[in-house]
Amino acid sequence: MSLNLSQENELPCRCMRSKEMYIDSEHDPTVPNSHSGLFWCMHSQNCLGPDGEVVTPGSCKAGRDCYEAL
Repeated sequence: MSLNLSQENELPCRCMRSKEMYIDSEHDPTVPNSHSGLFWCMHSQNCLGPDGEVVTPGSCKAGRDCYEAL
């Protein structure tokens, strides 16, 4: 998963998952990233976190009650 993060405190929660995380291959810059936009929480196992909020790289960060640092 490739995220453009400007600051260390913007790192997403370690419990956030995406299907791109499970691709076991060398990075090939000629193949575009699928960027499916589908994320889930490993605690709730769906697109809503344990707090009932949507799971996204932009929302699963420090300050959220269920956030767990990498």
